[in-house]
Amino acid sequence: MKIEQIYTGCLAQGAYYIESEGEVAIIDPLRETQQYVDKAKIDNAKIKYIFETHFHADFVSGHVDLAKTTGATIVYGPGAETSYDIHSAKDNEEFKLGNITIKALHTPGHTLESTTYLLIDEHGRDHAIFSGDTLFLGDVGRPDLAIKSDLTKEDLAGMLYDSLRNKIMPLADDVIVYPAHGAGSACGKNLSKETVGTLGNQKETNYALRADMTKAEFVKEVLDGIAPPPQYFAKNAMMNKMGYDSFETVLKSGDSPLNPEDFEAMANHQEALVLDVRPQSDYIKGHIPNSIFIGLNGQFAPWVGALITDLKQPILLVVPEGKSKEAVTRLSRVGYDNTLGYLEGGLDAWIASGRDIDTLESISAETFAERVKNDDVHILDVRKDGEYKSMHLENAQHFALDYINTQMNEISKDQTYHIHCAGGYRSVIAASILKARGYHNLVDIAGGFGAIKKTDLPTTDFVCPSTL
Repeated sequence: MKIEQIYTGCLAQGAYYIESEGEVAIIDPLRETQQYVDKAKIDNAKIKYIFETHFHADFVSGHVDLAKTTGATIVYGPGAETSYDIHSAKDNEEFKLGNITIKALHTPGHTLESTTYLLIDEHGRDHAIFSGDTLFLGDVGRPDLAIKSDLTKEDLAGMLYDSLRNKIMPLADDVIVYPAHGAGSACGKNLSKETVGTLGNQKETNYALRADMTKAEFVKEVLDGIAPPPQYFAKNAMMNKMGYDSFETVLKSGDSPLNPEDFEAMANHQEALVLDVRPQSDYIKGHIPNSIFIGLNGQFAPWVGALITDLKQPILLVVPEGKSKEAVTRLSRVGYDNTLGYLEGGLDAWIASGRDIDTLESISAETFAERVKNDDVHILDVRKDGEYKSMHLENAQHFALDYINTQMNEISKDQTYHIHCAGGYRSVIAASILKARGYHNLVDIAGGFGAIKKTDLPTTDFVCPSTL
């Protein structure tokens, strides 16, 4: 028996490759599936099953393509309905894989069809659970993502409580937990950086598995502090339910080199968004006017999904040399399949063709501190709510990047704004979006709040309200 976790940091997502006696199961595969086919070939094995723990909302799974390529059976939990052929498992149904068994444990709560897969080894012992978004390390899945359900998030949270206590917690402490996500995923609140653990450890440390916890307490704590889901979540879940274009078709179309003339023509006539995915330092020095920056070197796919509201938006790419395929692939993972091509030769080719570029002013934290002391400076803090509440500059306006598309009426095009995030990635994203919308008096603070804290500028710490 072989179990391999295939972890993708940008999505904080774990897919799984399981092989026994020449038969393979893949759990929650990524959009690009050739890697699984290659692994099976190396093992001289055949992919027999593709197990989906639920209709994923934060990425487009590769189950449809992989089934077409290999003939493997797609397995979902009870109640799952799709536009393509699947096997809808019954609760406690068993699937043989070589000399091991995979049992489907229906664990609704995160979504109605959510299912945990229990691996029983060749000796008949419970070895591991592939818990999807039912159980993470340190947390559980958010119960507000069910597709077109009449149930409330409170109803689903109650189901999740029952699933955990009736299906998961009775299992032995030495059972290994393989979750679908780790820290950085928006599918939970406080996920651990660890991506593999044991059930016994989770019973001791995971707040949601406290033995003395009532259902009412569970519902309250699970729902407390959940931010609204990113706008693309429901759209990705529907793609996973209804199917999608093949990844190879998307890649062939998107990974196409374009000269500056054709690139500009497409941008003008197809209302394409120019997406610059180079490092932020390169974007700051020079970029195509009105292009949006979201760099491959950060949490690229989640920010694309949060900020580009139309999955069908035509996209033109400005990429580092040799990174076009990676950019198209990572866009497709979150359902952005309408990439038209990339600028061949990059910004150098654009400049050589005589076309204009734009720049972004960026200053050090030390220079910024001097400006604050000597002038009336307007500051935009684009970090998340929790970061801002924890500590922020006095007089800084909270302008969270997550909600930038809905809050631009809170600022003026006549003012100059100094923008910062935590480290410098998100502030450049925010500045690029604002510049594209006609806000041109912008200054980025290099190094973000991490660098600002090293200056002597006054900050405001969050103070818990007194309960006395």
